[in-house]
Amino acid sequence: ERILRLAEMCRRLETEEEKVLPFYPCSLAEGEQRDAQRVLEETPAEPLAQAVRDYTGLERFWQRFNKAKLEEQALEQERAALGRRNRCLRELLRQYLAGLLVSHEVLSKLNPL
Repeated sequence: ERILRLAEMCRRLETEEEKVLPFYPCSLAEGEQRDAQRVLEETPAEPLAQAVRDYTGLERFWQRFNKAKLEEQALEQERAALGRRNRCLRELLRQYLAGLLVSHEVLSKLNPL
């Protein structure tokens, strides 16, 4: 019940693209897909391989999880770049405003105003 409630909560947060295309295309070539399928059909000899095989149903979850992590990293990089640009623009604005200020030199000269 808890997993279903969490899935419903997550579903509301999905983008339209994720709702329409929830499954991602495989990036493996046809030969690589056949090799992977053959390996999955073999009986694993190691305990860890058996444990991994027990959780193959979570493959879609991990695909979505990894996609979310990649998007998070991309957004963090974009945020850092925007922060640098913001600092640069603030510095330019500070320099511009400093140039507009009336200095003692200007006030010491004869001013028609």
